[in-house]
Amino acid sequence: METYRVRHSRAVNMQHVVLDTNALLMPFEMRMNLDIAVASLLGDVRMVVPGPMIGELKNLENKHSKAALSLARKYEIFHTETSGDDAIVEAAVRLDAYVLTNDKELKRRLRSLQIPLIYLRSNTHLILETIS
Repeated sequence: METYRVRHSRAVNMQHVVLDTNALLMPFEMRMNLDIAVASLLGDVRMVVPGPMIGELKNLENKHSKAALSLARKYEIFHTETSGDDAIVEAAVRLDAYVLTNDKELKRRLRSLQIPLIYLRSNTHLILETIS
């Protein structure tokens, strides 16, 4: 497993990045521009939000949930057959995508499935972790 803080591209085609609920809250809790932070790692990407994450944000009791819901609707909504973390995994596998999350259990699961990760380190910057 290798971790990069510099630009790294896996393929010529535009990459997908799947966002989970806590990734959608990051810009408001950490005052970070998600689009710029991800672009600094991967260049031009397509951000994708699994459909069940919209429902999670609607039901979440967090002071930033409405803003995160508005942000989520800015990106492509990807319909999945599953919900919760399973929806994140399903979208990542079907799209051959990176996943942006800070969820500890989900990161462990994604690593075991060899799905590349992007996560927040030290509440200041995103880290790209690829499987080698």
